[in-house]
Amino acid sequence: MQSMTGYGRGEASNSVVTVVVELKSVNNRFRDVQVRAPREYMALEPRIQSLLQEPFNRGRIDAYVRRSAVGSENRVVANADLANEYMRVINEVAEEGVGFVMRDIPFTFILSQPGVLQVMEAEVDVMSEWDVVGTAMQSAIQDLLEMRQREGGALKADLERHLEELIGLVEEVSASADGVNERLRERMSTRIQRLLGERLEEGRLMQEAAVLADKSDVSEEISRLKSHCEQFADSLTLDQPVGRRLEFLLQEMNREVNTIGSKSAEHPVSKRVVDMKTVLERMREQAANVQ
Repeated sequence: MQSMTGYGRGEASNSVVTVVVELKSVNNRFRDVQVRAPREYMALEPRIQSLLQEPFNRGRIDAYVRRSAVGSENRVVANADLANEYMRVINEVAEEGVGFVMRDIPFTFILSQPGVLQVMEAEVDVMSEWDVVGTAMQSAIQDLLEMRQREGGALKADLERHLEELIGLVEEVSASADGVNERLRERMSTRIQRLLGERLEEGRLMQEAAVLADKSDVSEEISRLKSHCEQFADSLTLDQPVGRRLEFLLQEMNREVNTIGSKSAEHPVSKRVVDMKTVLERMREQAANVQ
């Protein structure tokens, strides 16, 4: 079992470039892959997306790719014509302006003027760097998968503990439901006798008690709830994504518990229904993180 939350990091390099990949995943009903990479790697994003989609069935995966050149990839280019133009205009102003005294112009002053020196970015052959990017990606993916596996083990243990608690409550409800028909008949007889006295008709009493008992019978709901618990336990042992299966089973279990609560005519059962719904809510929160 895997969790949908985790973090992974990978790094690779060659003589030209170093690439660092960081992956962060959180729970999501579907698979959602988001890649944030340098502008130079725009052409590689489809390959990165493909690598990330294969090992993950559910969850939002955020990938952050950083690229660092081993040496400088840029070069500085001087615009000599522009430098001469700056020199000519400055000299003209010095000659024609009132109060100006012509003097030598510092060379560094000319170089500091806009456009005289320009930094030219070198073209990057991104396809030749795919091996480095792919290696860093695979390392980060493996790191993330290992963390998701560890988190999944913790989720499994927690779900098993909650399931055991739920099964215990179901057994208590089942035990409390035994003899409910007879208890309902006795309570109904006592109430009607208090109201009607000697005019009580035993046949009519039995008929009404049978109708009430049928409406209060939760044996089918208990049977289905036990079956869902068994399927849930089996799902926890499967070596495949089971998140959606667990969520469906929890919905069905919650449906049966609600029905038991609506049919319940006795306080012990009603109390257990509240406890079961509390446990199911905890299980639902945990199952939402399972891939």
